[in-house]
Amino acid sequence: MTSKKTGNINLLLCILLIFSFMLTGCGANKKSNNEVSSDTDAINEEAPLIEGLHFKEVVSLDYAECFTIYRYEEGYSLISVSDGRNYLLVPEGKDVPEGAKDYYIIKKPVSDIYLASTSTMALFNAMDALDMVGTTSLNAEDWHIDAVTEAMEEERIVFAGKYSEPDYEYLMDDECKLAIENTMILHTPEVQEKLEELGITVFIDCSSYEDHPLARSEWIKVYAEITDRQDEADAFFAEQKKYVEELSDYESTGKTVAYFYINESGSVVVRKTSDYIPKMIEIAGGDYIFDDLGADDEKASSSTNITMEEFYNTAKDVDYLIYNATIDNPLHSIDELIDKNALFAEFKAVKNDNVWCTEKNMFQATDVIGNIIGDFHTVLTDDDAETLEFLYRIH
Repeated sequence: MTSKKTGNINLLLCILLIFSFMLTGCGANKKSNNEVSSDTDAINEEAPLIEGLHFKEVVSLDYAECFTIYRYEEGYSLISVSDGRNYLLVPEGKDVPEGAKDYYIIKKPVSDIYLASTSTMALFNAMDALDMVGTTSLNAEDWHIDAVTEAMEEERIVFAGKYSEPDYEYLMDDECKLAIENTMILHTPEVQEKLEELGITVFIDCSSYEDHPLARSEWIKVYAEITDRQDEADAFFAEQKKYVEELSDYESTGKTVAYFYINESGSVVVRKTSDYIPKMIEIAGGDYIFDDLGADDEKASSSTNITMEEFYNTAKDVDYLIYNATIDNPLHSIDELIDKNALFAEFKAVKNDNVWCTEKNMFQATDVIGNIIGDFHTVLTDDDAETLEFLYRIH
């Protein structure tokens, strides 16, 4: 007969087991895989078992929580992303293992990539892998990376349609086998399905779900694994890590910041508190005005919509308003902001001439995260605005 004490212990163990299965999101994907090791039992247990392959090691990650890279013997790798998709990298001359039926296959060497994830291009440039990109979803004039603009002018990289309307015929003629998309592709599932029907593997970049700016930059390790540019990627990330961690010495200015834009329906789109943008503001010495925004939102997104009334009630006395023009059109005057909603005339930041706008290039600048944080700090400390690269004041 089971004693009451034993029953309580069993109940506690069951509760703990259920809780462990409830863990979701990026953090659950990362678990404890922070070190490269081939002889740790825990890592061996976590590594997916693939028939015909022998697990070797897991790639070290410092900040990223939305992906894990498992390496197997003979040059195979598995990239496991927090959205549940798993990509098996098959080395040149090797066969796809029998046990890989449930994985998306990327055969190496890769070439003629259709790169529709615009924030990813800077990472390819940083590890000198632009030669592996054949097509992109932006025209040359929409790029703010000189090397990419030059490559498009020389037709080494060609525009092949927007992410939502790719030129399928051109991609087939270009023998494209890999499309790198951001999460916007999830809004056009028919495009993803068509690409896959044509034999083009669709890799979805989820770096925007990361909660630290360096985590977003650390996605370079994903693309290094795909392109075999690991040394270049490691050197780049080490430099960015050192730079950003040094910026963490900034003292708090006590200044509050709201970062937002107005969508077509008139709602205010703000970043969730756990997003990397609020973290950048914090590192720069600012206080993001929303303390726990999105904490109860189960959607895997970096932003959320609130009404103008909600925004006004929280942010009317904020010290700085920063308008996110990386998605919406840039603002050139306070009047343009007030035209979007007359309530803005009552904001403290508007009255004190502390309204700023992002440059369009900020979203693409994943290779200079430290510079963006530096710009935020300059704004918050009233330093020389002439040095700004990613922000400008509107009057």
